[in-house]
Amino acid sequence: MPSDSSRLSYHRRAKTGAAFALVAALALAGLPDAGNAQTSKKTSVATLEGSWSGGGTVLFASGAKEQARCRARYSRAGNNSYTINATCATASGRAAQTATVRRVGENRYSGRFYNSEYSISGVIHIVVRGASQTVRLVSDSGSAFFNLSR
Repeated sequence: MPSDSSRLSYHRRAKTGAAFALVAALALAGLPDAGNAQTSKKTSVATLEGSWSGGGTVLFASGAKEQARCRARYSRAGNNSYTINATCATASGRAAQTATVRRVGENRYSGRFYNSEYSISGVIHIVVRGASQTVRLVSDSGSAFFNLSR
């Protein structure tokens, strides 16, 4: 039978892992292209393709908060959809994951994220404004808000 200290250690690792997964997922949600904003005189629709980075706050279901820094790379999956690979880090660790988003309005994207390492999934909402964007993620493990830029 495991000792109390080994069970406590396991639960701390599991909680930290879930936190990292949520942070990575949050970052995934909104990192568009670093040099590919497609704008014209007629429209201001920006592409998500490419790399973005930035930071924000993660709020865990426990009520704990952590600051996070993230990097993400978007690849076009269809006319209005993108796949995302992202890595995020907090003071307590780092996590990588993937997501898929679809355009739902002018410069607005929504989708789902999943981190297989920690079995965390949820929804992502992105609003792009020029060379910056806001990203909001929500899951059973918590929520996050990020500001990203090219």
